[in-house]
Amino acid sequence: MRTLLTKALAAGSTALLLLGLGACSNDREGSGDGGSSGKGFDAGAVVGVALPAKTSENWVLAGDLFTNGLKQAGFKPDVQYAGASTTVADQQGQISAMVTKGAKVIVIGATDAAQLSTQVAQAKQAGAVVIAYDRLITNTKDVDYYIAFDNFKVGQLQGQALLDGMKAKKPKGPWNIELFSGSPDDNNSAVFFNGAMSVLKPMIDKGEVKVGSGQTAIKQTAIQGWKAEGAQQRMDSLLTSTYGKGKALDGVLSPNDTLARAILTSVKGAGKPTPIVTGQDSEVESVKSIMAGVQYSTINKDTRKLVAETVNMVKALQKGGDPQINDTKSYNNGQKVVPSFLLPPVIVTKQNAAQAYADDPKLGPLTK
Repeated sequence: MRTLLTKALAAGSTALLLLGLGACSNDREGSGDGGSSGKGFDAGAVVGVALPAKTSENWVLAGDLFTNGLKQAGFKPDVQYAGASTTVADQQGQISAMVTKGAKVIVIGATDAAQLSTQVAQAKQAGAVVIAYDRLITNTKDVDYYIAFDNFKVGQLQGQALLDGMKAKKPKGPWNIELFSGSPDDNNSAVFFNGAMSVLKPMIDKGEVKVGSGQTAIKQTAIQGWKAEGAQQRMDSLLTSTYGKGKALDGVLSPNDTLARAILTSVKGAGKPTPIVTGQDSEVESVKSIMAGVQYSTINKDTRKLVAETVNMVKALQKGGDPQINDTKSYNNGQKVVPSFLLPPVIVTKQNAAQAYADDPKLGPLTK
């Protein structure tokens, strides 16, 4: 069973260390209590959707898709974004307001997964069903369901893509790499990182892959707020401190496309050869970069499918039924194992981009 490390996340994801990876193989296992479907509710009810700041194309798209999808299903959507601030106060207030409005279901893409327990409890006390969307809400028994792409698998795909890309470019190692992870207040950041390290750590232990800076802990690799400028500044610093005097940088583990492009900007500015750089989210500029042979890979997590499945969950709940789930033992949030519906992520490189985006009207034309 793959390792989520959610119990440790409840105490602060920034404290997770690479060395702890192998010792927590059971943190994603257990027999959680199921969610609550209730007795159904009026088809025209309010459905709240609380999303984080518009830090990526996918979050912007998700808001539009939820608004349109819920309206088409007959509900009254209340879709809110948290502000650009790194605090969670905006989202806390928005969720409380949704409870006051009588929302029957509240879908939450958490700004800070560990700081919503009070608001989730308020929702449950008011009889609402709580669905954690994309990011697991931690340290509370009051979240009913979790829907996401399998984010540990995302990390595994990124780690393998990094190895594959480096081997294709330079068949024999050792390879020098650097590691980046996402914002420490995002529960997924550690999940991505630990998934990738489940692939990379054995190679590091063998000496076939070397982290040039020696920075392997999440607290060293994290980029607050997923901000591009933070990634570029850290890469600038690493290039100066570690990769002078002709030392080659072969690859960089980047958790998403925004950070990947910032890392590549830093490398270009330093006049260094382009390393293999991973990504995630299939952002337009990164897909263009992949097709141009600059960024090596991204992850396709089709937001259209994820939102559609979430709306299907709401429809089932409205009718008094149980929404579809396909995982009842993997995602432990520190208080319970949350019944989950997980979609499969897809690794995308230049070689399979046309196939991966064949039915995407925005990205498909970029791969021709």
